[in-house]
Amino acid sequence: MENYKVNIRSIQNITPDVLRIVTNKPDGFDFTSGKATEIAINKTGWESQKRPFTMTSLPNDDKLEFVIKTYPSHEGVTNELLELKQNDELLLGDVFGTIDYKGEGVFIAGGAGVTPFISILRQLEANREIGHNKLIFANKTKADIILEQEFNSLLGDSFINILSDEQQEGYAFGRITEEFLKENIHNIKQHFYLCGPPPMITAIETMLMDLGIDENLIIKEQY
Repeated sequence: MENYKVNIRSIQNITPDVLRIVTNKPDGFDFTSGKATEIAINKTGWESQKRPFTMTSLPNDDKLEFVIKTYPSHEGVTNELLELKQNDELLLGDVFGTIDYKGEGVFIAGGAGVTPFISILRQLEANREIGHNKLIFANKTKADIILEQEFNSLLGDSFINILSDEQQEGYAFGRITEEFLKENIHNIKQHFYLCGPPPMITAIETMLMDLGIDENLIIKEQY
């Protein structure tokens, strides 16, 4: 496995438990929107503790950006990331991932599962090709919504939020159901991009196929 060493240029919270980390981009580190890499912290005892995270920057940017959900109650890599600061080092591995943009459609994400879609939607906006793409984003509370303002700007009314643990005016409440999908999907011949916890993705894929959507139109990744 290739190892790339990068320096943290900036690190900040964008929700109570989600970090935005920006690093330099090493020579030869090429990727397409939607792809991920394995990251380790370049500190004694952590160099072999690799975890997969998605690049949220654009492929042609001169920097790398990662949007990472942390779990402060776990004594693991994401908790250790909370201790990092500018100029600390990360180790990156090879690029991988199953999400590729194949054309207009509906993106369905749960929590941090939205991260592969960030670079894709930003690239579409840069190319003026947002078109009729739609994002359905499931979270527990409004405070958990990653990059809400940016998605509103990119997608307008095609950005649909559903909250499972909090009722807020202007936001759907509950979990994604077949009825909810039916209300928000008006074309079953487009692509469907799914990313989130495995139980959620399995359930939504079944619902989509029950609605008559060809499984070949479903592109998915679980985390």
